[in-house]
Amino acid sequence: MSKLDLSTKIPPRGSWTIAYVAAVVVINWLFLVIPMVPLFGTMIPPVMLVVGFVFVFRDFAQREIGHWVIIAMLVAGALSYWTSAPFVAFASVTAFLISEAVDWAVYTFTKRPLSERLLYSSALAVPIDTVVFLKMVDHFDWIAVAIVSAAKMVGAVCFWWMLKRRESQAKPIALGA
Repeated sequence: MSKLDLSTKIPPRGSWTIAYVAAVVVINWLFLVIPMVPLFGTMIPPVMLVVGFVFVFRDFAQREIGHWVIIAMLVAGALSYWTSAPFVAFASVTAFLISEAVDWAVYTFTKRPLSERLLYSSALAVPIDTVVFLKMVDHFDWIAVAIVSAAKMVGAVCFWWMLKRRESQAKPIALGA
């Protein structure tokens, strides 16, 4: 019996889209059930520290389903409305619509390698998402924006690093003369 090599398996079509929708819904629900924590003189929602992965999931979902990713985001918002609180769902959808428009534009229109598109689109969209969401749920302050934005970028940087390594390994090696 041979071993299953998962490193060469392509995930089933739609798996990133499902991960994207599920992550949005779970994060919005967790925002309500995990209390705020003090950090550097401000209060932050700790669940926002993993939101950076949502931006990367969105980019991969767009690779799977194209511009239909906007529908996936609206589905995530509708599900969040029923699984969390309406004000959280509304803030989430509004923040995502604004920041995802930026993320989508950078990801779609830059003709850079995938790793760079993921990093650049997240670097622009993450602070926008953070400002809009925290203002709408009445937890805004600039220290919280800086902390949460930096933490969100950890997910994007992790994916950027992995993809950058994969891209550099895939480049053909020039044979010397």
